[in-house]
Amino acid sequence: MAKKTTSTKKQEEPQESSSPSFKNVEPFSLFTDFDINLFKAGKHYRLYEKMGSHVVENQGVIGTYFAVWAPNARYLSVVGDFNGWNRGSHPLSSRWDGSGIWEGWIPNIGNGEVYKYFISSNTGADFEKGDPYALNWEHPPKTASIIWDTWYEWKDKEWMQTRRQKNALNAPISVYEIHLGSWQRDPGDPERRLTYREIANTLVPYVKEMGFTHVEFMPVMQHPYEPSWGYQITGYFSTSSRFGTPQDFMYLVEQLHINDIGVLLDWVPSHYPNDAHGIYRFDGTALYEHEDPRQGYHPDWKSYIFNYGRYEVRSFLISNALFWLDRFHADGLRVDAVASMLYRDYSRNAGEWIPNIFGGRENLEVISLFKELNEEIYRSFPDTQTIAEESTAFPGVSRPVYTGGLGFGMKWMMGWMNDTLRYFAKDPMYRKWHQNDITFSLVYGFSENFMLPLSHDEVVYGKGSLIEKMPGDQWRKFANLRLLFTYMFTHPGTKLLFMGGEFAQYAEWNFKTSLDWHLLEHQPNKGVNELMKDLNKMYRNEAALFDKQFSPDGFEWIDTSDRENAVIVYARKGFNEKDTIVVVLNFTPIPRSPYRIGVPAAGTYEEIFNSDDQKYWGTGVVNINVDTNKIPLHGKDNSIEISLPPLGGVVFRLKQ
Repeated sequence: MAKKTTSTKKQEEPQESSSPSFKNVEPFSLFTDFDINLFKAGKHYRLYEKMGSHVVENQGVIGTYFAVWAPNARYLSVVGDFNGWNRGSHPLSSRWDGSGIWEGWIPNIGNGEVYKYFISSNTGADFEKGDPYALNWEHPPKTASIIWDTWYEWKDKEWMQTRRQKNALNAPISVYEIHLGSWQRDPGDPERRLTYREIANTLVPYVKEMGFTHVEFMPVMQHPYEPSWGYQITGYFSTSSRFGTPQDFMYLVEQLHINDIGVLLDWVPSHYPNDAHGIYRFDGTALYEHEDPRQGYHPDWKSYIFNYGRYEVRSFLISNALFWLDRFHADGLRVDAVASMLYRDYSRNAGEWIPNIFGGRENLEVISLFKELNEEIYRSFPDTQTIAEESTAFPGVSRPVYTGGLGFGMKWMMGWMNDTLRYFAKDPMYRKWHQNDITFSLVYGFSENFMLPLSHDEVVYGKGSLIEKMPGDQWRKFANLRLLFTYMFTHPGTKLLFMGGEFAQYAEWNFKTSLDWHLLEHQPNKGVNELMKDLNKMYRNEAALFDKQFSPDGFEWIDTSDRENAVIVYARKGFNEKDTIVVVLNFTPIPRSPYRIGVPAAGTYEEIFNSDDQKYWGTGVVNINVDTNKIPLHGKDNSIEISLPPLGGVVFRLKQ
């Protein structure tokens, strides 16, 4: 590991090296002419194999090869502990081919050495930068890169060979969203973050017990500013050193895979910070970003936007996405802030943005980038998924490129989230006038492959926790939350829930502290936790909930007319007609018995789930077996009479 902190002492002007051990080394490069042509064309998708620092043998000597893109540098050298941060002792050479790549091989240094690039720019400025392709970094606030590798003896072969069916669009995908620094902290020292390996010891069995099929980690990439939650990245090819080494994170991924749990990673190609050691103005010019702030500066996050039309930047971004799927065995990427990338006028007033070549607001370079990115991901890793956080009506986000879409596997259903939370925040006595809020999602529900998100964004910045969004006294709050989750897990689409919601954490999320795990000692919170386990189990076991989750053939409204009582009834269908289930939701605190609903077929219906069960801290208004009557209702030849619990959801299926 690093020997000491990065030096920031003022150095003398660079002098040519007089060290024979470096000066007399034969030229060495990992790049072929083909690599260079791909890089310059924006088509090199494995740049992490060439760029950065790589420990290799040359002429029988172990050393490190360095390669960095800095076309506007007039002098560039490697500085670090190994040479006393001497800017003149180990210069790199600029390639002759116009690629802008500087490279060189330094003998007798290897993994664990800290380093930076000293760059003397054509602009006249001199500065030190971290390596954009570094595989490891010093622990913040230190800012040097560390020579490292991604070698790991993986033990998740069985998962990798069978994950295609686990990540398929017709598979149950229930995602637990996690912020590593605040999921759980050291019980003996709440100020201390757990390491990747320590987190594995508690997170893996918990997720397995809860029944989530996947976890999604908020950005694990190296970031200097912890309050950014990882969304202001400086080290795109490194895991955060706050929690350990890259191999420690690989261990966490491996343990999840061994326990049949998939891993999704947040990926942030939308913006990056202007930290002095990062990629901002890397060679003294707007290299990765646009020079014009109307294209290169993000007003919302006070950060900088990639130049998506520059070929070398496209190679950087696509290579980075593939890197996490390749070297870290990630099962998919959730792409952050897609809407902010697709539109040039996003969060901008008139005069603050530049139209595209046709005068429109769409970012054509981003559209082509996403298409190229998704095509390459699904070509190289067809058993993974890409998921877009996209909040507009941009067409075809999760449709294949060959049909004109952007090519993502799924898209967050932000409209569903907003409408649902707005509806549930209303006092039940007023809900009968707002039933459209709860049913509107099915008007457009199959226009994309939607994932239903109740993410971290809904429990921060004064929005309150999920349980505190619910109206009423304690009983009503918990009944509403259980009903919300029941609605979510029976609605078409895959699911995502942010940590803490599964046991009704009262406090708004705070990235500085652990979740309030002691709440599981209280019956109401424990009840929500048990309900989530059973919802995940039902989602995995009932084919009607996932076989056709992205197809209108998998859903049927049975009744939306009972607005007065705020009750809705719908069916979910699988490939086999016998798998059909019927869902009844009562959005008021008034129990209704008897309550008659039409059903798809005659026979005996069994209740397979009831959010009002006493084991969930409900009132216990449940049904056993219910026989159909030959009484037509809701367009069906048969109907059943049930007991409908207060603020409750019940699920029935035909008894086999």
